[in-house]
Amino acid sequence: MWLQTVWFVLYVAVIAGYVILDGFDLGVGMLSVFVARDDREQRTLLNSIGPVWDGNEVWLVVAGGALFAAFPLVYAALFSGFYLAMMLVLLVLILRTIAIEFRSKREGRRWRRTWDWFFFASSSGITLLLGVALGNVIRGVALDAGGNMDVSLVDLLNPYSLALGVTAVAMLSLHGGIYLTLKVDGDLLRRVERLVPKLMVVFFVLMTGMVAWTAGLDDEVAGRFRDRAWTLAFPTLALASALGAWRLIRATRYLAAFGASAMMIGLLMATVAAGLYPVMLPSSIDVANDLTIHNASSAEPTLMVMFVFALIGLPFVLLYTAGVYYFFRGRVVLDDGSY
Repeated sequence: MWLQTVWFVLYVAVIAGYVILDGFDLGVGMLSVFVARDDREQRTLLNSIGPVWDGNEVWLVVAGGALFAAFPLVYAALFSGFYLAMMLVLLVLILRTIAIEFRSKREGRRWRRTWDWFFFASSSGITLLLGVALGNVIRGVALDAGGNMDVSLVDLLNPYSLALGVTAVAMLSLHGGIYLTLKVDGDLLRRVERLVPKLMVVFFVLMTGMVAWTAGLDDEVAGRFRDRAWTLAFPTLALASALGAWRLIRATRYLAAFGASAMMIGLLMATVAAGLYPVMLPSSIDVANDLTIHNASSAEPTLMVMFVFALIGLPFVLLYTAGVYYFFRGRVVLDDGSY
């Protein structure tokens, strides 16, 4: 059914939207303890994401709901096999929210510094854990013919997935740094400008290593890229976007650089999707056990009803999101109501 492919594309788009939008505020959290020199600068960083961070997290909820409704067997396998990892993600999400909201409730330096470190650790933890989850999806999991996954938390923390998690930390730190060039000024801006090129180098080295590792990891995935030459456009354009972001930062065209960074992330997610399609959850036991868009999707009427609601609702969601970013554009100005 064409609807299965449409929902696969929509699901990947929602995941990419989450990584792009929540990714920059996770990046701000990971950079916060390194670039902020005093309480005012730390507050500036918090308020750079203050109006949008909680709305950005909604996209993760949307992704979970879309997966549950469109591909329930994949949802069941992931949330049962990755249960402990999901609980850790939920824990760090809660800690991050508490850190943001509690920090400014008291004036004490120790109080605020403690929550600054919680903000950093939880932002890093979310990024690392989600990167590890994606790494396990790419390399395959112990999925049997009944769709049951037999893995432990230690199994999930394998070298490849941990390396992809570290690469995700570098990528979103870079994305957050580029976002900050739009929101801060003065000495803080100059510090971020000096840091961003270094983050680009680190990310480029790590990403190059991950591409080489992935190409040798799974002949089936590599074969799909060979058989579908058009899919090579995604990683090629992602590289061009990364180089474009580099040049735009040097030219102080910060908004365009942020757009290039967002495009790079979206294209990297498209690269992963193109390499896996039509598989959604590969089995490391037997390819016959793979969960695909064909054997794991909901019935056609369900997909059609969801598609109609998506056509009606998504434009409003996108319009609202664009409106929020438009109204809160510009550099941060602290006042009594700020974090």
